Formats: sequence, C-alpha cells, structure tokens
Amino acid sequence: MEALEAPLYNPFVERYVLDELKQLRIEQAQAKQELIQQIVDREHKSVDRAVAYATDTVTYFFYLIAAATSVLVIVGWSSIREIKDRVHTLADEEISKLINEYEKRLAAIEAQLQQKTLHIEENREEIERTQEVQSLWLRAQQESSSANKILIYDELLKIRPTDCEALTYKADAVLELDEPQWAANLCHQALKIDKENSHAFYQLACAYTAMEQFDKAMKYLSEAVQRRDSYREELKHDPALTALLEQPEFYGSLNQSRS
Repeated sequence: MEALEAPLYNPFVERYVLDELKQLRIEQAQAKQELIQQIVDREHKSVDRAVAYATDTVTYFFYLIAAATSVLVIVGWSSIREIKDRVHTLADEEISKLINEYEKRLAAIEAQLQQKTLHIEENREEIERTQEVQSLWLRAQQESSSANKILIYDELLKIRPTDCEALTYKADAVLELDEPQWAANLCHQALKIDKENSHAFYQLACAYTAMEQFDKAMKYLSEAVQRRDSYREELKHDPALTALLEQPEFYGSLNQSRS
C-alpha cells in the first residue's frame, strides 16, 4: 500500500463505507435494545410468578390459621377476636416483607434499564461524532485552499482534541502558508500525545528546514525514517526538504539512521 502513487478510493466509495458503518452501529444499538427488552420481560414474568406464589402461600396460611382457630375455639384456648387480630397482624407482616422485597427488585431492574439506556445514548452520540469526523476529513481532502483546510482541521480538533493525525495534517497546511514555527508547535503537541508518531517527526523536519535550522531538521528526519522506512523515498521528491538535501552532511546522517 505504501508504494501506491495515488489513492484507490474516491468520495463515493468512502461515502458507501460510512453508510455501511452507520447501518452496523444502528443494528447493534437495536440488538442491544431488543436484548434489554427480553431481560425486562423475563424479570416481569419472574415477578408475576413470585407474586402468585406469595398469594397462594398467604391463602394457605389463612386456611391454616382458620383451622387452628376452630380448634382453639373448641378447646377454649383463646377467643375468636384474639385469633382474628393475630392473623391480621401476621398477614400484614408477611405481606409487608413481600412488598419490600419486590420493591427492591423492581428498583434494581429500573436502575439497570437506566444504565442500558445511557449506554445506548452514548453509542448514538459516538456514531454521530464519527460521521461528522469522517465528513470533515472528506472535506479536507477535497479542499484546495490551505487556509480552509486549517479551518476544517480546527473543527476536527474541537470534536477530538487529542487527534494526532489532525494536528500533523494541520501542520502540513500551515507549512504551505509559510508558517514553520506554528507548524513545529503543532507537531510538538502531537508528540506529547503520541511519542512515536512518525508523521509528526517528518513534519518537524520540514518545519525546521524552512527555518534553516538544519541540525534539528536532520535529527527529526532521522527519527521519522527510523519509524517509517518509506520516508527515504518520499523525502527525495518533497520540495519542503530540498534545502536540507543540499546540505553536505545530510546523506551521512541519513545512513547513520539506517544503521
């Protein structure tokens, strides 16, 4: 791929890829929603069965108490009024326990649903950000004006401030406006985020060549070549490095980086 002289895609193909990515994200979100709905339905069924079981238990409990009351009345152990009050008390206690238990379960289900909903919303926002970022990259590729490219890269950096690629491509556009110091600052920002970013080293070499600081330019170009060997061929045809290539010690420094 590095040997290609021209890209193998066009904006229509990339638009197709973006649409496919969008559709996959949407289908993933729908699948998660369906899974959550199935979980909720199962929980509701479990709650219904538990409530039915509790109701049957309380009914049998009343039957048992009624039978015991009849026996106690017969043997004279207590009055019907006392038995009735005791039954009501015990029933209220059992029902209160059941209500508290299922309120806790329902609260847990509600919290889980809220968490899943938040996760789905975050995914939706990430899909929208990704689509916006891809759209901005397409605009930047089609834009011929360096000043307009810089504005597009600024929009990208507002969405993703730590995007090293946007920083280095902005540095490239800044160099075209003959602002090498600005370009160098952008590349140093990129290296703070990614210390191994070969494109940032290469753009630093171009920036310091423009400022005629050839020692620094050769240092950063060596760093770039060590990380990406294909730069050895690219630098020979890059007009931003023409002044550096004319330096007597250039090829010796480049050969040292190869070894």
